Amino acid sequence: MATFTITPGMPLPSEDGRSTQFAISGTVPFSNGYFFRRQTAIPHQINALTYAFDLYIPAGMETAPQAIEFECQQILDGWVYNFSWQADYPISQWRIFDYGLKRWDSTPLNLTHFTPGTWHHLVAEYHNDTTAHTVIHDALTIDGVRFPVNITHNAFFSGAGNQFTNAVQLDTNSSAVPYNISVDKMTITYQ
Repeated sequence: MATFTITPGMPLPSEDGRSTQFAISGTVPFSNGYFFRRQTAIPHQINALTYAFDLYIPAGMETAPQAIEFECQQILDGWVYNFSWQADYPISQWRIFDYGLKRWDSTPLNLTHFTPGTWHHLVAEYHNDTTAHTVIHDALTIDGVRFPVNITHNAFFSGAGNQFTNAVQLDTNSSAVPYNISVDKMTITYQ
């Protein structure tokens, strides 16, 4: 079982004096800590969604993650539109989640492990089609380099009420090595 914590308002490391630290530890390999926040529900199709933030991994923890995941998720009229990315460390690849099939799918993007002790800027771009009930991962930008992907997945019908969330998830590796990351300057914009 994993123990995980979220600590907002951290003065260090920080770019603006108030970063959020996410931490995970435990004794069971391949555990995870899921941190999410409810936002105001978006009552219409999202023509452009941008999830941007800065990520910091402390020195000495750069090889600890199994994966670092981040997502936005819209539920609209019972349909779940999941916009997720995963930095999969062992295979050094960026993957996206197919919520309907409950699996992580490979993308053509190789993961260059984040340099420790420095801030990295990530921008994920998405949109959805509420007629076709699809989710489209448009691009991922890492430290100013934009990688268009244009990958489509089907949405999943759950019957749940309208909602919008964003999340970060930390996954432990086969040795359950504890680690933490800091996130700063997180923004979500959509139209």
